[in-house]
Amino acid sequence: MSGVSVDALLRRKFKLRSIIICLVIIVVAISLLITDVLVSNTISDQIMDDQEEKALTVARIVAESETVQQGLAEETPENIQLFANDIRSTSGVLFIVVMDMNGIRYSHPNDDLVGLPFEGEDEANALMGQEYSSISKGTLETSLRSFTPVMSEDNEQLGAVAVGISLENVEQTLDESHKNLIIGSLFGIITGIIGALLIANYIKKILYGLEPFTIAKTFEERNTMLQSVREGIIAVDKDARITLVNKSGLQLFAKAGLKNDPIGMEITEYMPRNGLEEVLQTGNSELDSELTINGMSFVVNRTPLIVDNQIIGAISTFRDKTEVNEMAKQLSGVKLYAEALRSQSHEVMNKFHVILGLVRNRSYEELSHYIRELVDHKNNEIGSVTRNIKDPVLAGFLIGKLSYARENGITLNIVNETDIPSPKSSDTTHELITILGNLIDNVIEALTDSDRKQIDVKLSYEHEMLKLKVEDTGPGIKRQHLAHIFEKGFSTKGKNRGYGLFLLKNSMDKLGGNFTVDSFQGEGTVFTMGIPYEIEVNGID
Repeated sequence: MSGVSVDALLRRKFKLRSIIICLVIIVVAISLLITDVLVSNTISDQIMDDQEEKALTVARIVAESETVQQGLAEETPENIQLFANDIRSTSGVLFIVVMDMNGIRYSHPNDDLVGLPFEGEDEANALMGQEYSSISKGTLETSLRSFTPVMSEDNEQLGAVAVGISLENVEQTLDESHKNLIIGSLFGIITGIIGALLIANYIKKILYGLEPFTIAKTFEERNTMLQSVREGIIAVDKDARITLVNKSGLQLFAKAGLKNDPIGMEITEYMPRNGLEEVLQTGNSELDSELTINGMSFVVNRTPLIVDNQIIGAISTFRDKTEVNEMAKQLSGVKLYAEALRSQSHEVMNKFHVILGLVRNRSYEELSHYIRELVDHKNNEIGSVTRNIKDPVLAGFLIGKLSYARENGITLNIVNETDIPSPKSSDTTHELITILGNLIDNVIEALTDSDRKQIDVKLSYEHEMLKLKVEDTGPGIKRQHLAHIFEKGFSTKGKNRGYGLFLLKNSMDKLGGNFTVDSFQGEGTVFTMGIPYEIEVNGID
């Protein structure tokens, strides 16, 4: 073939319909070919046996005829010739030859050959009293010949009868049988092609019109995606048997002390109290649930797999809760940074508006006095924070909170009783921002309706411990609520609240700190915290 290499043909992806049709045609063709060979041979043997039996039957009828026996005994061939021709016409054989013991013909289809010796050289055994068949050529054509002796009533052999059947008739019969077989084979192939088309269409419908190579590629892509996902994934069928676990899942479960090869196991056997059986029964998803396996906590999502309104299985994702908490803390820190920057920006814009108004009114003396006060206040406020707090991130954060408090009409005092050195790890800074940020925000919100709005934040460092004290003039916390304020989701301010103090406690636990809460109804609340604080080298100037 020009322009198409053999390798290109081998790499060519054939459609499912073409593959099925070709396969059916090949299978049917081979089956019919083998059948044709076997049946043809069987039919050929059967036809030969039938024709031989027919010739012997005719020969026996002629040999047992009184006309033939009498004609041979009296040596009168005329009656034998007439009788033999009648039988030949009736039976449809090629010839009937009656011969005496010398092989002289007493009958023949050709009257001129009557009285002449028999030709074929296969009659000797018949003249010796044997009955048999052979294939030979005489005065006519090559034929199947059956011989039988003619015996008298005294059991004396008078001669023999030879009945011949044309081999052309035998071959014609074989050709007819073969032709019928070929027609049947063609019909079988056509039926096979139609069946292959129907099967191919049915399979394609089930496979949503996708070809096998497309399915294989899609499966490989989906499997790669599942294995690349960072979350652990486990899937079960409708009988709650595990059908899939991705690499991340195996790694997470190995940390939790579970087996490495769970495929085929019942989910309860592999992972007790997994929650997937309930999802299979109810068909309801469960999102952001917590699951503990051998002391290791996971954040879990469970969803049923539904096809044609039937639940065929369920899938669950797993994420190490420690990682989720870490991410939440980082996001919380970023949020607090953003709020601090927004507050400072808002406050600066307000100051600019005042300055712009004084300029437009040409109140230059008041402008000069305002700017002087503003600069002195800022220098004192910012200088106090930056001078004593050596961590620039924490210092900038607290400066932002000063602006945010002023924006809400609240006085925030930051008192540094000692210099606060920079921590050795930046993670400590993020945790401190989470602690102070959530606490100050909660207090600012609590002071909204208070007559006196003041927050005092005191920081000190001594003997590798950082001490924090946050005191407010708010309404205080009711005694019955004190035991629950650090629980996730607990809030007296409505739904979707109650995360600030929960995150504060998590950060304190992570840093290994301790704290106390003293609250006085109508007077305010005091949070006192002590945190192990490892400083960086040369952290104190």
